[in-house]
Amino acid sequence: MRIHIATDHAGLEFSRTLQAHLSNAGHEVIDHGPVEYDALDDYPAFCINAALGVARDQAAGTKALGVVFGGSGNGEQIAANKVDGIRAALVWSMDTAILAREHNDANVISIGARQHTVEEAIRYIDAFIAEPFSGDERHVRRIAQLAEYETTGDIAGKGVDVAPHAEAPAE
Repeated sequence: MRIHIATDHAGLEFSRTLQAHLSNAGHEVIDHGPVEYDALDDYPAFCINAALGVARDQAAGTKALGVVFGGSGNGEQIAANKVDGIRAALVWSMDTAILAREHNDANVISIGARQHTVEEAIRYIDAFIAEPFSGDERHVRRIAQLAEYETTGDIAGKGVDVAPHAEAPAE
């Protein structure tokens, strides 16, 4: 499988270790940066490029997933999720790694390099890669609703952007 990786300065050592681990496991690793440590670098472009790589590969029929790192993983997940067709999940346990794939068909995971050991991150990533999407109807339906909202700004019949009924203020 092709694995797209990106980080910022906080995850650079994680990224290097991970790339070696994934390559040794037989995966094709694409590194989207950074290539050297810079305490002032910015993660958005790195993570967006990794997510674009995943989206393009999947659209072309190539099996691909992505892994992004940062101090907490939050910003990196947000950046990856800005790319059409990407479902990036913040992973902090084995359960979240497995459920990201099984229930959400996530194609990118984000991990906080300052929150986990490299050994934990490797376990989460290996589990994420190994876990197939369940294909259960309820999960397919929910993912389709997210895609519908991305393309139309609505989810038909689901009351998106409908203001709740508020009681009139007392006089």
